[in-house]
Amino acid sequence: MKFRRQHPVGKYVVYFFCEEKGLAIELDGGQHALPDATRRDEERSAELARDGVKILRFWNSELLQNLEGVLSAIYAALRKGEPPSP
Repeated sequence: MKFRRQHPVGKYVVYFFCEEKGLAIELDGGQHALPDATRRDEERSAELARDGVKILRFWNSELLQNLEGVLSAIYAALRKGEPPSP
C-alpha cells in the first residue's frame, strides 16, 4: 500500500493517507489531550468519516514505546475486508 504524507483530504490535511483504502493515520502529541483539542479532533474525525475516510489515531509516545503494536494496528486496518492469506 502507498501512503502520502501531509495529504489534503477535504478541508483537512492528514499526516499519512492511503487513498486505496481510504485510511488516514494521525499522530498526536500531548496537546491533543486538552479538552478543546479533543473536541476538535472528534469533530474532524467525524467529518472525515462522513467522507468515507477511516482514521487511526496514535499518541506520539505510543509510536515510540510500542512501534510493533502500532504497525500491527495499521496492518490490520489495511487488511480489513480482504480474504485471509492462504
